[in-house]
Amino acid sequence: MNDNLRYALAAARLNTTDVAAALAVDPKTVSRWLQGRVPYPRHRWAVADLLHIDEAELWPELAPRHQALADGVQAIYPHRWAIPQTVWRNLFAGARQEIGILAYSALFLVEDRGILDILADRAKASVTVRILLGDPDGEQVAARGVDEGVGAAVMAARARNALTLYRSLRDVPGVEIRLHRTVLYNSIYRADRELLVNTHAYGTSAASAPVMHLSHTGDRGPADAYIVSFERVWDTTQPIHQGSA
Repeated sequence: MNDNLRYALAAARLNTTDVAAALAVDPKTVSRWLQGRVPYPRHRWAVADLLHIDEAELWPELAPRHQALADGVQAIYPHRWAIPQTVWRNLFAGARQEIGILAYSALFLVEDRGILDILADRAKASVTVRILLGDPDGEQVAARGVDEGVGAAVMAARARNALTLYRSLRDVPGVEIRLHRTVLYNSIYRADRELLVNTHAYGTSAASAPVMHLSHTGDRGPADAYIVSFERVWDTTQPIHQGSA
């Protein structure tokens, strides 16, 4: 499934018939692209031109691998939705010591049953899994909903939904879930020395904001600031006990 292409078509308010007509191909061909088949180069270029988007955002797996942009900065994704789901799965599956998630809801992760299974498997393999979610009743979650333009109630509902879905992990030894009431300037997803940092921008959903792939290379590297940030938020919270939230 090519979620990048699907989201881009939805953002442009185009359907398979529209794309097929513009490229003079069969709508079934466009459907196969959405299902994961990679088009010929001429069709990829035509789709990218139609959507006014870079080809690499639609098919990031075809982009050439480059050296790190700078010490500790491995890559920058233009949008969170442009990150292939395999990147998220591989990030957490590769953890050998610790996994950390700091977000308001991280609902997009927990909706993937495969990622839930990976988190549980890693915990059972003695990997420490710490998850920090926004308190659905906190004013910070409400304010973020207003900032994104979806409204306080919608954001609070997302946080509650996420908490419900993450609940299956609460009985797994090695997993600890806490609620925070912190203003987040970014969401942090960590597996050992690798981090995906989803920036937050006023008026923009987290899914549409850029994501930095950072590697912890030392106390003065860019990843260190986010590791410290995670720990400071963690230290201000309390564990969720069975039967609560």
